[in-house]
Amino acid sequence: MSETPKSPSDATAAADASAGAAPKSHGRLNVRVSAQPRDLFEEREVHGAWTAQIITLFPEAFPGILGLSLTGKALNEGLWNLRTLQLRDFGEGKHRNVDDTPAGGGAGMVIRADVMARALGAAQADPLGRALPVVYMSPRGKPLTQARARELAQGPGITLICGRFEGVDERVLEAYGIEEISIGDYILTGGELAAQVLIDTTVRLIPRVLGNHESLAEESFSDGLLEHPQYTKPAQWEGRNIPEVLLSGNHAAIAKWRRDQAVRLTKERRPDLWRAYEDRKAPHMDPTKDRQLSGASDQSRGYREKTED
Repeated sequence: MSETPKSPSDATAAADASAGAAPKSHGRLNVRVSAQPRDLFEEREVHGAWTAQIITLFPEAFPGILGLSLTGKALNEGLWNLRTLQLRDFGEGKHRNVDDTPAGGGAGMVIRADVMARALGAAQADPLGRALPVVYMSPRGKPLTQARARELAQGPGITLICGRFEGVDERVLEAYGIEEISIGDYILTGGELAAQVLIDTTVRLIPRVLGNHESLAEESFSDGLLEHPQYTKPAQWEGRNIPEVLLSGNHAAIAKWRRDQAVRLTKERRPDLWRAYEDRKAPHMDPTKDRQLSGASDQSRGYREKTED
């Protein structure tokens, strides 16, 4: 009996299986005539574009929100690339296990060092031959800042590890000198959301992603201060008016008002940012003056002490 011919899709699946684990790419489509329907996010990398590689157990989570709005448009236009690697493809044994019980006992599971190392080996084999910095999204990492995002945007891209369970074996983090970054003092079920936050705040800094680059210079954290309040039409809403200075047409007065408001909000809401801002301008500022400038912090501290008493 002759063997039933395989369909083109079966042949493709077989070829993929024989080739081993391969990253899934997202980006601009390379034009190619084909009678077979293809994954819209397959083989769409652009040579030389900023690239995000994601090691994750849930590649289907990407591009997620990154595929919408300005970041999604930039992805489709080839201003940046997105590649995902399924961690389980590098797992152990028949069931592709990626984790095991923590040494010394305890709850949960830990991602194995050997499994993660294999995934990192595949990720570092960048098709463009570029060495991408590796970052592990972790609540114990250094806080993500606008300055760090700006540094990453100026590089070739990034490889992001999305953790799960109780985390990743410390030995692989040490062996590869992996940077740990946190998006806040709280715990998520996995690193995928955190990775999307880091990518979003970085990609928007890539040239041509945002249409109006003046907005980058005016937004929060651009010069160490929070952004001033924003208003638009109508001029009056529910008895609340737009500040008159913004309707005056006096650009110098408007700039001063916005600057004053940025300073006020930073002092009130983020005294830590205000102290850092003042330190950059005057590294040897008198501590007494510093406390006066960040009075919101002192008031908050006084309130806490009174409550504890």
